[in-house]
Amino acid sequence: MKKTVFILLPLFIILSTPQCSSGGFLDDLIKQATKSSGPSQEDTFIAGLKEALDIGTKNAVSTVSRENGYFGNLNIKIPVPDKLEDAENLLRKVGMGDRVDEFILSMNRAAEAAAPQAVDIFVGAIRDMTVVDAYGIVKGDETAATSYFRDKTSFRLYELFKPVVTESMAQVGVVRSYKRMMDKYNSLPFVKKIEVDIEDYVTDGALDGLFFMVGEEEKKIRKDPAARVTKLLEEVFGK
Repeated sequence: MKKTVFILLPLFIILSTPQCSSGGFLDDLIKQATKSSGPSQEDTFIAGLKEALDIGTKNAVSTVSRENGYFGNLNIKIPVPDKLEDAENLLRKVGMGDRVDEFILSMNRAAEAAAPQAVDIFVGAIRDMTVVDAYGIVKGDETAATSYFRDKTSFRLYELFKPVVTESMAQVGVVRSYKRMMDKYNSLPFVKKIEVDIEDYVTDGALDGLFFMVGEEEKKIRKDPAARVTKLLEEVFGK
């Protein structure tokens, strides 16, 4: 009993500071984590937080991995690389915008195909979360958990995503679309040739979009009681 009180007291002190009183999710956590000092209180708190993050990350992956998950979402849609903006504008001016559109669609389709690979990596990061990690997430801003995931998973996700993106690019014809677009561009007079590592670009864009959507899911769970969809979440965070 004393051990549990000792562990929960710093949490109460941390969360009771003015900068942490953001209402909603945090208020619920403070109430639930401090209303009793039973031996299972800390375990329930951590389990509830992990379940919330598990649901949030899986929702995010599900959203981006469906058709138009990237392409239909202006917040995460992968555009033509910055280095190719002049080429895009010129091709559209000379009536070859269909080549550009085909290329953009193919990049986003590759990202959508690769996204499901993220689930196991996120699950592993949640499983490995420590008590200190959990308290840091609760103390942090509205996307503190997303920042945690970026820190813990970015390298592994990139290593996992790149070969899948490469395979997906081959299946949906990204390289073919890119080549067709650039062949048209390079055939125009007085243009400067441009080289872009499309595999790296699409991989980075896919991960940026995924983390953006994880952040959106985290905000929902922090602020919206309707997002607490299991018994454990209701027990920990309130209905």
